[in-house]
Amino acid sequence: MGRIKLNPGTLLSPLPPALVSCGTSENPNVLTVAWTGILCSNPPKTYVSVRPSRFSHGIIAERREFVINLPPASMAKKVDYCGIYTGAKVNKFDKCGWVPAESQTVAAPSIAECPISLECRVTDVVPLGSHDMFVADILAVTVDEALMDENGKLHVERVDLCAYAHGEYYALGKRLGKFGFSATKKHKHPPKKK
Repeated sequence: MGRIKLNPGTLLSPLPPALVSCGTSENPNVLTVAWTGILCSNPPKTYVSVRPSRFSHGIIAERREFVINLPPASMAKKVDYCGIYTGAKVNKFDKCGWVPAESQTVAAPSIAECPISLECRVTDVVPLGSHDMFVADILAVTVDEALMDENGKLHVERVDLCAYAHGEYYALGKRLGKFGFSATKKHKHPPKKK
């Protein structure tokens, strides 16, 4: 079989359909963003790319803070809703039945129902064309305590995270291995005594 050339496009998959909350706890807003990721680990930096026409763009540009909330697959329908409707006309927190939780380091609220939240402060805005990229420092990560074990290890697999791939929502599947598993040597067990 050969390969078919397609037009240049945004076919990087899967992506997190992140719920980006902004504003304040008294006047919260949220939008769904798939154009997000990690830029650097030290210092921890991320980005979200938002169209200038979006209601949230103005809020993030003015306040220079936002929270990336990672939803479980069970929230997929509400995640989709927040990507379709504008906060200029509807309070999406109220409509979705979500609680705007006070964040640890920024005024922007987190979404209490999301098990993982990254609190961010904008350092740069890069106009790219259809979207502006808000580059930000990750100031804090908060997680539901049910994701932690007795040794303080984070278990993201307990979340059943939602994923987005080419216009479709998915639940992440089974674990295939951990970072570095391809180089892990198998332990040889001594023969059992008879």
